[in-house]
Amino acid sequence: MAFEASLIGILCYLGALSSPWLLGLTGGWYLLSRPLVSGMVVGFILGDMQTGIIIGVAVQAVYIAMVTPGGSMPADLNFVAFPAIALGILSNKGPEVAVALAATIGIAGTVLFNAMLVLNSWWNHRADIALEKGDERGIYLNSAIWPQATNFLMRFVPTFIAVYFGAQYINTFMDSLPHIVLATMNVLGGILPAVGIAILLKQIIKNYSMLIYFLVGFICIVFLKLNMVALVIVGALLALIHYNYKPEPQAASTVKPANDEDEF
Repeated sequence: MAFEASLIGILCYLGALSSPWLLGLTGGWYLLSRPLVSGMVVGFILGDMQTGIIIGVAVQAVYIAMVTPGGSMPADLNFVAFPAIALGILSNKGPEVAVALAATIGIAGTVLFNAMLVLNSWWNHRADIALEKGDERGIYLNSAIWPQATNFLMRFVPTFIAVYFGAQYINTFMDSLPHIVLATMNVLGGILPAVGIAILLKQIIKNYSMLIYFLVGFICIVFLKLNMVALVIVGALLALIHYNYKPEPQAASTVKPANDEDEF
């Protein structure tokens, strides 16, 4: 389990917001740290890819509308994507409990994220001092190397500890919880994905009449039992109808009525 915990810890660092190695934010934060992707990767590492994908989909629905303006995060999606999903897989309690664990760990992860920002400001101060002294090596170390080393330690160490020791104690801990606590986590975990979808709809829907398309998708899944491939085809057809055949707005008339009296 030490190898698996180390590998997940390294992936957690590579997918961090300030990690530059995987094409910057493109391959790390916006790809590897998406729970939909990390769930599959973590599940493959832990030997249960199916459960990883199921948990990743449920967690992704919660954070599908999360934005990080200026680095301000309501939850640390990186910790959600790796240690939280890993613990969800190891707990064997289903995706609902995993979602509740992810929400808790994601909020706690913001503490470490803010601590990293504070430490980085200290490295920046040391880089300013090196700049005043003309120390090129000091500038490079304090602006590139030491901040990344700090970021690595604050991502790798908590993830390694959570996965390595969680593999031994997470089942015992979860089984020791009262039934009402597990029932509450199941209920909250089932509600949170709906909250994420509602926030996304609030952001992208400009006209409430477009909610009918969401209801059509809901009917196709729940009542018609369509799979995702068929639903994508139906969605593409609705998008084609909406954007190609919707009535165009009439342009305001700019022609002024002729005056009855001639101007001299």
